[in-house]
Amino acid sequence: MEKLENVTGDRQQQKSPLSFIKKLLIARWRELLILFIGVYLPLQIFGLLALEVWQHEGGFPWDVPILIAIHKTAQPQLDIFALSLTKFGSFWTAIPIFSTIALVLLLLKRWRSLAYVLITALGSAFINRTAKEFMHRVRPDLWESSAHELSYAFPSGHAMTSMTLIAVLVVLAWNSYSRWLVLLFGSLFVVAIGWTRLYLGVHFPSDILAGWMVALAWAIGVNLIIKPHLTKASDVNEPPVEETSLLPEETQL
Repeated sequence: MEKLENVTGDRQQQKSPLSFIKKLLIARWRELLILFIGVYLPLQIFGLLALEVWQHEGGFPWDVPILIAIHKTAQPQLDIFALSLTKFGSFWTAIPIFSTIALVLLLLKRWRSLAYVLITALGSAFINRTAKEFMHRVRPDLWESSAHELSYAFPSGHAMTSMTLIAVLVVLAWNSYSRWLVLLFGSLFVVAIGWTRLYLGVHFPSDILAGWMVALAWAIGVNLIIKPHLTKASDVNEPPVEETSLLPEETQL
C-alpha cells in the first residue's frame, strides 16, 4: 500500500507544471543560454543603437572622435590597402562565396546546412536593406572619402555581410577541429572590414556595431531553428537523425 502511494505521488510530481519546466530547463539549458547570449543580447544592443539614432540624428558622442582618431593615421599606402580590403566585405563579393558553399552542400546532400546558408545569407541582405531604408541615416561627411557610397549608413552592410559570412562558416565548421581557427581568423577578418569602413570615413562606429549585432543575432537564431548538421538521436533505440531527415515536429506541415 505504501509503495502504491509512493508511485502515485511520483507520477503526480512528474505531471506537475514545475516538474515539467524543471526537466525542460535542464534538458535545454544550452539552447537557452545560446538564445540569451547569441540572440537576445545582440538584439538589445542593436535596438538601443537604433533607438538613439532614430531619436537623435546626430548619433552618439563617441562616433566622431573615433573617426577623427582613425583618420589621423591616414597615409597613401593605407588608403590603397583599405580600398582593396573593404571590397571583400561587400555583399556582391560575398555572393560567389555563399554560392560556392551552397553548391558544395548541394552536392554533399546536406539539406539542413544548405537551407541554413541560403536563409541566413538572403535574410541578412534583406534585413540590412530594410533597416537602411527605415532609418535613413546619412553617412559621415568629415572629409572627402575615396570610397563613394550612395546608400544610407545604418546599419553597415559591409559589417553585416562579413559577420554573416564568418558566422555561417563557424556554424558549418563547429563539429570539426578547425572551428577555432575559423573563429580566430574570421574574427580578425570581421574587425578588419569594420576598420576599413571607419578608415574610409563612410560609416560611423555605431553603424558598424549595429551591423555586427543584428547579423550575429540573425545567424545564431536561424541556426537554432534550422539545426544544421543534426545527427543526434533522441533515444538509443532510434536511428540518428541526419540532415536529410525531418524531426517529428517538422513533419506536421
